[in-house]
Amino acid sequence: MAMVDEPLYPIAVLIDELKNEDIQLRLNSIRRLSTIARALGEERTRRELIPFLSENNDDDDEVLLALAEELGVFIPYVGGVDHANFLLSPLETLCTVEETCVRDKAVESLCRIGAQMKEQDVVDHFIPMVKVSGSRATVFA
Repeated sequence: MAMVDEPLYPIAVLIDELKNEDIQLRLNSIRRLSTIARALGEERTRRELIPFLSENNDDDDEVLLALAEELGVFIPYVGGVDHANFLLSPLETLCTVEETCVRDKAVESLCRIGAQMKEQDVVDHFIPMVKVSGSRATVFA
């Protein structure tokens, strides 16, 4: 049994680091999100990891910037373009962060994901997200 649990231990450590008080540990864990996602599998990544990332957007700007960048290349880890819409919510949330560089990276990642989505998914998910985001846009000075 120990052999089965052993490969998951480093993943549990990475996930715990996502919640750690130390910014450097959180940043390192964000930069290894693909490792966590591969270990969880596509379904658990969609069902557990992405919602967790969506809820934890009150982090340091450096961590949020890294998250916005990582999510832009995350389509393979959620199950491919058929499930790319799962990435929209955390990126939409990052678009509301006060720090300009975080918002810019989130928009860049959204554009990258939108360009890969199927046409019907763009109509069903991406365009409505843009409309809602645009209607409640906040201007930061």
